[in-house]
This record gives sequence, C-alpha cells and structure tokens, in this order.
Amino acid sequence: MLRRVIGAFVAVAIGVALVAAATLLLASGQAKVPDRFAAAPVVVAGPEASTPGIPFPPARPWSSADAAALSARLAALPGVAEAVPDRTFYAQVSGHEQDTVEGHGWSSARLGDLKLTAGAPPARPGEVVVGERVGAEPGTAITLLTASGPQRYLVTGVVAAPLIFVADDVAAELAPGVRAIGLRLESGAGTDRVAAGARDVVGMGGRVLTGDGRGALEPRADARLRWIGMQVLTGTAALGGFVTVFVVASTFAFTVGQRRRELGLFRAIGATPGQVRRMVLGEALAVGAIGSVAGLLAGAALAPVVGRILVGARLEPATFEVRFEVWPVLVSLAVGPVVAVLGAWSAARRAARVRPLEALREAAVEQRPMGWARWMLGGVLLAVGIALAIGTAATDDVQNGATFALYSAMALVTGMTVLAPAAVPPIVRLCRLPVRTKGGAVGLLVRESALTAARRTASTAAPVLLTVAFAVLVAGMVRTSTEAYAAGRAADADAGWTVVPQDGVPGLGEAVVAAVPGRGLLPTTAYVDVGNKVEARSVAGVDRPGLTGDGVVVLAGSGRRVGETFPVVFADGAQVTLRVTAVEPDGSLPVEFLVARDVVRRHDPSALTPAIQLAERVGVPAGVGARVVDVATWAAEADAEEDRLVWVFTLLLIGVSAGYGAIAVANTLLMAAAGRAPDLRVLRLTGATRRQVTGFVLAESSLVVLIGAVLGGAVAFGALLSIRAGLSEQVGAPVALVVPWPVVAGVVGLCLLLAMLAGVATSRRAWVDTNRLTS
Repeated sequence: MLRRVIGAFVAVAIGVALVAAATLLLASGQAKVPDRFAAAPVVVAGPEASTPGIPFPPARPWSSADAAALSARLAALPGVAEAVPDRTFYAQVSGHEQDTVEGHGWSSARLGDLKLTAGAPPARPGEVVVGERVGAEPGTAITLLTASGPQRYLVTGVVAAPLIFVADDVAAELAPGVRAIGLRLESGAGTDRVAAGARDVVGMGGRVLTGDGRGALEPRADARLRWIGMQVLTGTAALGGFVTVFVVASTFAFTVGQRRRELGLFRAIGATPGQVRRMVLGEALAVGAIGSVAGLLAGAALAPVVGRILVGARLEPATFEVRFEVWPVLVSLAVGPVVAVLGAWSAARRAARVRPLEALREAAVEQRPMGWARWMLGGVLLAVGIALAIGTAATDDVQNGATFALYSAMALVTGMTVLAPAAVPPIVRLCRLPVRTKGGAVGLLVRESALTAARRTASTAAPVLLTVAFAVLVAGMVRTSTEAYAAGRAADADAGWTVVPQDGVPGLGEAVVAAVPGRGLLPTTAYVDVGNKVEARSVAGVDRPGLTGDGVVVLAGSGRRVGETFPVVFADGAQVTLRVTAVEPDGSLPVEFLVARDVVRRHDPSALTPAIQLAERVGVPAGVGARVVDVATWAAEADAEEDRLVWVFTLLLIGVSAGYGAIAVANTLLMAAAGRAPDLRVLRLTGATRRQVTGFVLAESSLVVLIGAVLGGAVAFGALLSIRAGLSEQVGAPVALVVPWPVVAGVVGLCLLLAMLAGVATSRRAWVDTNRLTS
C-alpha cells in the first residue's frame, strides 16, 4: 500500500514541479525597462503598431519636425524638467560584432543618467562615445559599421554601459525618425500627474508609458529573444501539462487496478459502490494535494536554474530574471488534486461497478482487457488523429501545419494508449523470446505473463509510448522542416553564389552593395492607418524595371488595384503616397509591398540588405562585415540562428517529456513490483536461481520498453509522413524525412536504463522477501 501511495505521490510531485517551473518562468517573461530610460519616469512613444506577421513591431515614428514640436509641448508641462527625443540607429564597433548593434544621440544618455567614466562627449561628426567593454581609450580611432558602410570614428569618451553615442546632429541624420521621447522630471514632481498631462498633449498620436510599461521600449533584439523564449516556455508548459495529465492519470489508473482484490473485499463486507468511489477519490485528492505542495517547492527551486540555462542558450535576453507571481502558485497547487482526481475517476468507477466475487476473480487474472467503451474511445481518438494528420499533409500554411501536427500527435498518442491492451498480444507474439534454449523457461514466463495481463503491460508501457512518440515526432518534425526550407530556398535561388553578413553582423551595408554586381532586397517597415489602428507592413526596396518614384508592387491579398494610391509612413516618420503599379499573386513576394530601392534608403538610413545573389563568385572588400558563400551554404545558414534556437527548444521539450516519461516508467515498474511479489515468490520456490529471477524481471522490463517504443514510434512516424507531405506542398519540392536517430536512441536508452534499474531493485527485494519467508 505504501509503495503505491509513494508512486502516485512521485508522479504528481514531478508533474507539478514541471508545471510550476514553466509557469513561473512564463510569468517572468515581462519586458524589462531599458537602463537608458532609468532616469525618465515618463516616456512618450509612438502609436503602437499591430500585425500578425511581426510579433514585436516597433512603434510608428514621428518625423524630426513633429518630434521637435511635440517635445516642446511636453517640456512645457508642469513638473517636466526636460523632454529628450531618443533616436536609435544601426551601429556596431568592428571587431566587437557580438556586442551592441544600436547607436544613439548623446542627449539620450541623460535619460539613463549615464556619466562618462573618461573623456568628453561627442560634439561633431566623426566622434563617438563607446562602452568600456570595447576597450578603446579616448583619443583612439575605431571603425564603426553603419548602414552606409564602415567609417572611422574618434573615441572622445567612455561610459560604463555597453552603448554607442554620437553627436545629436549625426544621430538625426542616421535616424531621422523618432519613436520615443523621454521626460525627466523636476524634483518632487508626481509621475502620475505628469503622465496624465502628457496623455492630454499626445492624444491618439502616441502612448504614455510609465513604470514597467516602459519595457515596451527594450531593444528589438531583446524583444525577439523574449518572444522566442515565451514560445519555448508556452510550449513547455503545454507539453508539461499534457504529460502530467497523461502520466498521473495512467499512474492512478494503474494503482487502482492493482487494488482490485482489496476493493473487492470492501464490496464483500458491504461497502456500496458510492463508498468505494469516495474512498478512492478521497485518497487521490489527498495524494494530489500533498504532491502539489512538494512539486511547487521543487518547481520554485528549479525555475531560477532553468532561467539561467535559457539565458545561456540565448532563448532569453541577458536581462531576464525569475519573478515570483501569485497565479503560477495557484495554478500549480490546483494541478495536483485536479489531475489526481481525474486520473482516479475512471478506474474508481470501473472498480465500484464490479461485483465482489468478480473483483476477487479478476484480481488474479484479467478476464477482459478491452471493453466496448474503450474500443469506441480509442477508435474515435485515432480517427481524429488521422484526420488532423491529413490536414497537416494538405495545408500549405506553416503555422497551421505545425498546429495540426501537434494536435494529431496528441490524439494519436492518447488513442494508441487506450487501444494498447489490444496491441500488446500481437507485439509479444512477434517477439522471438528464447523459450526453447537453456533458461528458456524465463522467456516463456515473460511472454505468457505479458499475454495474460495485457492491460497491466499496456499501462506500464504507456509512459514509454508517450515519451518515444513525442521525441520522434518533435525531433523529426524540426529536422525535416529545417532541411525542407533550406531545399526550398536553394531551389528558388537563380544564382550560384551569395554575399552574406559575417557572424555577428545583422546585415550588409551600402559599401558592400556598391562593391558587388549582384542584387539584393533592402527591407524596412512601413505603417498604414487602418481604421483606428496602425498596422506595420513589411516592405522591401529593389532595383526593378518600371519600379521608380512612388510606384509600389503589392500582393493580391491586399485588395488593392493597379493605379490605386494610398499613404504610408516610413521609418523617418514621413508620410508618402504610393501608387500601385503591379499586383502579384500571394506568396510570390517575400514582403507585402515592393518599392524602389532608393525610396527605402531615403526614408530608412539604417536599413540593411540581408543577402546579395551573384551569378559568379567575386571578392568583397575586407572589413565591411561580409563574406561570399555558395547557394547551398546560404540556404542552410539563412535561418541558422532561428534553427539553432528551435533545436534548443526542441531538446528542451524532449528533455521534459523524456525525463518525466522515463521516471514514470521506473515509478510504474516499482509500483507493479508489489503486485508481482507473489509471482516472483512462486518462481523462487519452484527452484529458480537468483540469476533467473533477475533475468525474468529484466526481460519483462525490456519487453515493456519495447512495446512502448514500437507503439510510440508507429504513432510518430505516421504523423511525420503527413508533415513531410505538407512540407513538400509548401516548398514545392520533394522533401526527405529526417529522423535524428541519436536523439531517439538516447530517449529509448534512458527509458530502458531506468526500467532495468527498477527491475534490479524489484528482483533484489523479491529475493530478500522470499529468503525471509523460507528461512
């Protein structure tokens, strides 16, 4: 009894620990206020833009003239000591490409109350203040990479923060648009009062940010990392929740199944079905509540450790830190009891419905491993999973395909688990156990034991099924998608060579574009007023015949016609009226609007070219932050950083499911040992040696892992085939199925290792108990 309670407690505690850690990290994913706004309690930002294509779009900028006028009005508010426009542009020190990629005007330093640690502020063009990490002393020259190309700057001063500052006039040329105006307050001025006055001044033309709300102004690189981290944590929390429900439910069902003789005795002495149900559910509620507390404490201790790992893996920005909120605590405390009760509910009802004599008889031998209700439920789940798999294969939308694939896997895993007792006998019969060799009696006993107790075997194999299925599916989906998109990019390229940025450089400057004969897109973001909201649209500039001046090429889905005009706001805050010169089919352009290259450069001095396609290989000047690679390498590296982050995310998800699943396997086998003690005792008393008893237990544990791996692999490969078909449809080229076998082997090996360790512990305990009885 104690072993069963401890087993259920362990399942709940580990599951709650996963949920608690994931939700605590998720609650900590708020954007942090940038240090450069630490001395500006109130910040006025441009109108917030929205678009499904960009998860963290920048605010719509004001032009220099509008920003100056707005700053003057804000500075006149009571309590405001100074209103400082903040300008941000691309800049990084050559040789320090992994450091900051943002530059600012020197006046922005006052918003963070930054002081010089050496030297003087920049006062004229060609002068710069850099962070201490650069290691440049005042009076030395450095090369600064900007959108126009590498330029020599004289270091006039040094600050402690890892930032780059130039003279305000230079910043106005590099960043003519202003997205934020910081307000420094007079001593004793109330933040709320100043913020209210600022809202009256700005009206619908901007946002007033105070307190933690200023986190919306964090660098876009940090915002991108934080967004990726939120996807990781959301997926981990969802998968952790699913795994927890799955494992805890199967554990409690297994526990109740082992107590059928005990429950039958309760029924024999007069206990009603309702009393049996209440007893089982009450025990589940108590175990779930205690397990929730233990899991919450473990999850709270685990969250900071995982947070540091996420920062180290660049899934979260360096500013990420764990914050303890109320709602993750409440969710974690509720998960254990709810899941435990739900897991025990079905088994308790089944046990309560059995008559006393039938319960005693079924405690020895399973009379019917599969009932009609189980067949129906399993069939429905498999049908839903197959339907979603067909949807995955038919869709040409990446996001819908991933969603369908995940839901399909969940439905197929659950359906296969429900139908597993029916699948156990065929798999066992196919296994060629050594029944006719020396020691073959052990193999015979293993086979017949699995066939006789198919439901018990299926319940023990359920965690392996879940673990292997998700490991194969997630890892295979990521690797197959990576190869597919690389193949699609290579097939679409009509060149043999590509100029790409060197590591740590976000894009190519105009110096590179002018030096090579190829052609590349120059992307930027434009803003369109739609009703009462601002939408950010992806725009690219390109040298294309017939595309000059105010002309624009749009996608058919935009609903615009040739000859139509519409206004947009570019990065410099200027409003430009564009005229539609052509309409392209949806999916034929990598952006929503295509304009002339000089239009983008004129309105966005910090725009960078991602890559340049070349007909033949050429050299690039040294020190411009570029290199030449073949198309295959470019296709593989185009999303290398995103692919790395996705793979880290994948390994994290696999680690969550595999770690919990493997522990659940060992836990379930140890729980099963209590029910197998009489069998092992009989085996010992009939003359089996200690080696034979151990071999029997290890062979049975290995068979359980094999059954789970076969069923889980079948589910995963079925889903992967549909994913491959969907990817082929999306990229328009044949896609090979890629399965990372080392990951799969590691997951199966982990389950097998823990299962064998549990088997050794079981056999040793059975041997000691038997010797005690026979002595």
